[in-house]
Amino acid sequence: MLHARKFRELLFERRDDAGRDQRPLQLTQSYVGIWLAHTAFALPFGIFLLRNFFITLPKDLIEAARIDGSSTFGVFWKIVVPLSVPAIAAYGIFQFLWVWNDLLMALIFVGKNSNYPMTVQVTTLLGTYGTEWHLLAASAFLLMLVPLAVFFSLQRYFVQGLLAGSVK
Repeated sequence: MLHARKFRELLFERRDDAGRDQRPLQLTQSYVGIWLAHTAFALPFGIFLLRNFFITLPKDLIEAARIDGSSTFGVFWKIVVPLSVPAIAAYGIFQFLWVWNDLLMALIFVGKNSNYPMTVQVTTLLGTYGTEWHLLAASAFLLMLVPLAVFFSLQRYFVQGLLAGSVK
């Protein structure tokens, strides 16, 4: 089995004959690479979810705002965004949970141990010669606490946002 560090070295680390690093963007040394990867994976789902919600909005509201003299941005900001809060909240919950639980991307794109997110750092508590179970249990509790707080704070929007674009 190929270790994650070796996999990252094979794919992303390139050196010239003098041993200098040949990665001009440094995507594997900071959070920029993981942000770009999560954004690229999240956009199709976000477009799908929000588009299906936006087409269910009543056209009469948008036409009434146009007749009242609102601009395109004004219609979007004052009519569409307040009506689409449940769909945006549902998308936010899904995306937060996917990013929070994503171990593979963090192992590949974040190069330094000091930059690892909390979900990756908890695996360093597992040792070869012994495991400190009290620290592992406490860190697992903290890892569960953040997603639960996000979910319970946005729970009222979650079911509305999921069902928003499903039927006409």
